[in-house]
Amino acid sequence: MSLLPAVELVSPAGASPDASIIWLHGLGSDGHDFAGIVPELHLPSTMAVRFVLPHAPSIPVTINNGFVMPAWYDILEMDIGRTVDTDQLIQSAKAVHALIDREIERGIDSSRIILAGFSQGGAVILHAALSCPYPLAGALSLSSYFPTSDTIVPHEANRELPILVCHGTRDPMVNEALGRKAEADLRALGHPTQYRNYPMEHSVCLEQIRDISAWFQERLG
Repeated sequence: MSLLPAVELVSPAGASPDASIIWLHGLGSDGHDFAGIVPELHLPSTMAVRFVLPHAPSIPVTINNGFVMPAWYDILEMDIGRTVDTDQLIQSAKAVHALIDREIERGIDSSRIILAGFSQGGAVILHAALSCPYPLAGALSLSSYFPTSDTIVPHEANRELPILVCHGTRDPMVNEALGRKAEADLRALGHPTQYRNYPMEHSVCLEQIRDISAWFQERLG
């Protein structure tokens, strides 16, 4: 499998990273979407982290009248449960596994790799993290949901993976109920989860960025 193209940043700049965070964007965006958040995390200089921000391929998206745009998978219906093309989602998860393999080849221990994703990206990283054959440091789901919760076969390597789920209470795109259901489903699978919500729409906010930074430091510090 060819690797997804990606934006790469190292924090602090010029350091030799000993940890990696693979962060997926949402529908219609690209890897640059979260690049500006990296410096806002204000990670300590003692942490050397490579951020890998891949670009989704451009595909027709049914809910947008088949318009071709960057997407990790097709969304077929905007019902409360979100009907999606799970085969495409799983293929995107496998593409994330390939990025994990590349980080390991670069000398990063899998236990120092975090997967993060916003909206569509969050759905992909949840599947990718739970099915990954190497133990990871954690998974971060932002304003997202867990469409493969009933069908995924988790790998034993990440049976107790810590997961942080964040969501906006005013989200008009992905109702907060889906975020809460994702967290409950993950807990039912045995994962130590944390759930945090914020008075925002389908976006990120400063308080959330601070919480994400603290969680990254907890997992990788």
